[in-house]
Amino acid sequence: MSHTNTPNIFTQDELGWTPWLEPLAEAELTERYWAGLVDASRAKSPYFMLLAHDPEVLEARTKADKDIFYNPNGGLPRAERELSATATSRHNGCIFCASVHSRFASSHSKRRDDVQKLLDEGTGADLGERWNAVKDAAVALSDTPIAFGSAEIDKLRAAGLDDFEITDVISASAFFNWANRLMLSIGEPLPPQQK
Repeated sequence: MSHTNTPNIFTQDELGWTPWLEPLAEAELTERYWAGLVDASRAKSPYFMLLAHDPEVLEARTKADKDIFYNPNGGLPRAERELSATATSRHNGCIFCASVHSRFASSHSKRRDDVQKLLDEGTGADLGERWNAVKDAAVALSDTPIAFGSAEIDKLRAAGLDDFEITDVISASAFFNWANRLMLSIGEPLPPQQK
């Protein structure tokens, strides 16, 4: 059931999202489902309530997400983890995920104009050496994972990233490559007023 006013441009505005399948209702959640959500606040999200149909997979997915994006023990700064997710989402055409992670990238980097440039111009936008290396690695991994290799690693190293930071670029991009395909397959974004 596609909506006629589905957003069709990339934006940093907060969008809504609606599933094409029936999510669980909060009243249906047992202890098993709550455990799968990891955070009780996710019960307000139709996306997570749809994924809650398989709570063990959702729990593993959420814990991986939190470790990739929120782990403060070294690695890539949060802004560049979010940049990686934004570039992947922009490349894959996931307007909803790009809106969420572009806001995080802007907030953590204080480079809102550069993030908007990525959304407006696409993954060919020039964002400076380090951000270009992160963005280009995310795109290479998204297109054909086996095509990602030493050229992308060399470019990331030349931009000053260490092995731990490179691992974070790969993890964030790989996670969002999967997340985009899932989200694009089970629902669609909504304009802000329809959240």
